[in-house]
Amino acid sequence: MGLHLHFDCFSGVSGDMVLGSLVSAGLSWTDLISGLKRLQLNGYQLRKREVHRGALPAIKVDVIVQQGFQRPLPLSRIRKILAGSRLPEPVKERSRSVFDRLAEAESRAHRVDMKEVHFHEVGVVDSFIDVVGGVLGCHLLNITRVTSSPINVGAGSVQTSHGLLPVPGPAVAELAKGIPIYAAGPRCELATPTGVALLRTLASEFGPMPAMKSMAIGYGAGDHNPDGWPNALRVFIEEEPASEARQTERVMQIETNLDDLSPQAYEYLMEQLFQVGAVDVALAPVVMKKSRPGVVLSCLATEDRTEAVLEVLFQETTTLGVRFHEVRRRVLPRRFIPVTTRGGVVRMKVAEVGAGWDKAAPEYEDCRAIAKRTGRPLKTVMEEALLAYRRGFPKHGTARVRGGT
Repeated sequence: MGLHLHFDCFSGVSGDMVLGSLVSAGLSWTDLISGLKRLQLNGYQLRKREVHRGALPAIKVDVIVQQGFQRPLPLSRIRKILAGSRLPEPVKERSRSVFDRLAEAESRAHRVDMKEVHFHEVGVVDSFIDVVGGVLGCHLLNITRVTSSPINVGAGSVQTSHGLLPVPGPAVAELAKGIPIYAAGPRCELATPTGVALLRTLASEFGPMPAMKSMAIGYGAGDHNPDGWPNALRVFIEEEPASEARQTERVMQIETNLDDLSPQAYEYLMEQLFQVGAVDVALAPVVMKKSRPGVVLSCLATEDRTEAVLEVLFQETTTLGVRFHEVRRRVLPRRFIPVTTRGGVVRMKVAEVGAGWDKAAPEYEDCRAIAKRTGRPLKTVMEEALLAYRRGFPKHGTARVRGGT
């Protein structure tokens, strides 16, 4: 039985905060040090200490770099170091995915080819430990499901090697596409590229904290200690219940009939509904009174997002009223496993069926972005992602593979 970990990013996230929070929540320091030796990387020491961030006691993990690399490292070199390590295969794969995301974000943010993105010769040692340590820590704790709150990215500006940049910086802004972020607290950078890339790789869901029976809570301290602000990352850990494989949950079903809305508006409408938290949106053609053709728009949403969904429907459609009621649905536990393809990182949505079998499907938006960027057929990209998943996780049985999300 695995564990469910939830990141509470009320003060952002960084690589050292992830490490500190996992150690604070029960990750064995000895096992972490021993596991990182399998990376076969020298020239650093790892230190932990108890600190306070505001009123919160937290663990601060420092990577003390004694000797960096002789020159900046391209992504290809980082991949070779990971491939040549003695880390478990899932840790290698997820760590590689984090670095791929970082390189891709830098490439897009600064309009350079990914081959031209280099990691600083000293800073890359720190990044290696933060990235691999965070992924390895979840592996050692037997974390099988990761969720995250919206990320507080901070505000103001930050000084970088590229000059003075607004917060969030361009790389964090790229990495945060499609996930909820906000700005609160002191005027400084609270979320780093490494921290956001780790969460994008590890977490399968971003949103409010789910109902949990936490067995452990941890606090990981950030470098900065602003006056009156608890700059820490909090994690909650619970045991995944045995019944999780057939979890039943309550959601609200919201419907309305439309017969006078331009079809061009539906795509934008669906985007807005998903953005405010709709779980699913569907359109079904119907014949209405006086034989008028129409559409039934149906949404599923959690109770706390119902009002936001209703607001969008009243603002963006011609409807004068909607129907909604509570329904129950049974879902399989699912998670996202990133795999690396020739075009970039693709998240595989994996649902556990039981008896060692799963259902796996490549995330459409990831494949679509790669196909658009590389000019390769979408079908080819999706097949390559599925093949990479089967190679990287050969022990997983595949009961049925869907062609979309």
